[in-house]
Amino acid sequence: MKRRNFIKTSGILTAGSLLMAPANAIGFSGLSVKKRVALVGTGSRGTTMWGKSLVEDYGDLLEFVGLCDINPGRLSFAKEFMGVSCPVFTDFTEMMTKVKPDIVIVTTVDATHDEFIVKGMEMGADVITEKPMTTDEMKCQRILDAERRTGKKLRVTFNYRYGTLFTRIRELLAEERVGRITSVDFHWYLNTYHGADYFRRWHSLRVKSGTLLLHKASHHFDLLNWWIDSDPVEVNAYGKLEHYGKNNAFRGPKCRSCPHAKTCKFYWDITRNDFYMKAYVANESHDGYIRDNCVWREEIDIFDKMAVQVKYANDVQVSYSLTTYSPYEGLTIAFNGMKGRIDSWQDLPWREKEKLDQAERHTKEMDQHAKEEEAFDEIVVSDNFGESKIIPVPRVRGGHGGGDKRLKDQIFRDETISDPLHHSAGSRDGAMSILLGVAARKSIDEGRPVRIEELTDLKPHITRGR
Repeated sequence: MKRRNFIKTSGILTAGSLLMAPANAIGFSGLSVKKRVALVGTGSRGTTMWGKSLVEDYGDLLEFVGLCDINPGRLSFAKEFMGVSCPVFTDFTEMMTKVKPDIVIVTTVDATHDEFIVKGMEMGADVITEKPMTTDEMKCQRILDAERRTGKKLRVTFNYRYGTLFTRIRELLAEERVGRITSVDFHWYLNTYHGADYFRRWHSLRVKSGTLLLHKASHHFDLLNWWIDSDPVEVNAYGKLEHYGKNNAFRGPKCRSCPHAKTCKFYWDITRNDFYMKAYVANESHDGYIRDNCVWREEIDIFDKMAVQVKYANDVQVSYSLTTYSPYEGLTIAFNGMKGRIDSWQDLPWREKEKLDQAERHTKEMDQHAKEEEAFDEIVVSDNFGESKIIPVPRVRGGHGGGDKRLKDQIFRDETISDPLHHSAGSRDGAMSILLGVAARKSIDEGRPVRIEELTDLKPHITRGR
């Protein structure tokens, strides 16, 4: 991305706002030699967004010097798929000792993020980690302590911040277009294609994902923290597993060998996906991971519906919900202000000219090289005692609303560019997003409101900590 294009996306830049690079910049600007990068976790997210994409789009700035995974078969596939010649390792410490990377990218199972973040920093590397930063408060504190102790930098990859629609909302809020915000309604709907897929994978086990309040909702909680520009202080939540898991009359070993394949509406034919067959099915014997597991497995122990009430340090109140078995995938967001209201949405069928194919929608969303469409998202700004105005925002469907490309460009291409809206996210941002999810999970489990300050030594700020 060219500098002028990023500025165009972030429309409220002024001459006085051209300040310094983000505090968590990891040193790509002005390089005379390529940065040495290692990747731990060679699943689909690691090998595509943080693997092959970096090789193709940022190969002039970095080189992969090591790949690490517990599955040797998937490692071999990842090396070939990414088109790299670096050594591969099943032991992280061995990799760090032998190749001494400048940067470690962590894309493992969520519950192990802390292990590689902490060890990576202790062994001399800066770290880029996928969200969620980690899955509980103890691991979160461990990461915060390690960053302070080592002086290394941690970047959390909240790509949703960089989407065109979400950035325009942030601009309107920063301008106080409808006055001081008092409350927010935010509802996210995962469809029976994308939502169900979490229940086939390791995400369906609390011990690995921390529940979707961490793996998925940390995206949304970070957006709320960023939009509201304050920290959460108290959380009250409800959640239940009432659709997937044991809530069905039949189940099978996995979709490929299921006797109910012809009658189950959630049957998924993994053999039609060449990448998944090569990356996962061909390597099941190494670690036993099944990519097309049954969504009705009795071992599933995460919530499939969640409702969260949040009070922020600046007195903003939030109502949030996440549903995982909706007929369509989309969202609604509304900000109630002292002078009016801001509304927006994505992919609500009755607002589209034609019904979206939900599987195709998710494929486009994950595409790292999708082109911008001739379409617009909409934001409605309504003034008290006045009129409502529609603000069109150019729609980018691929790569999380175009956020993947903008995020990676800021990290690797020009990290000295001004960041007036604070798109860049570090360990404190990562912590506050997961602590909100941890508090919500704890509230559901214990049946009580949970205060953020109970969890780590971070104290909520009225204005979001930078």
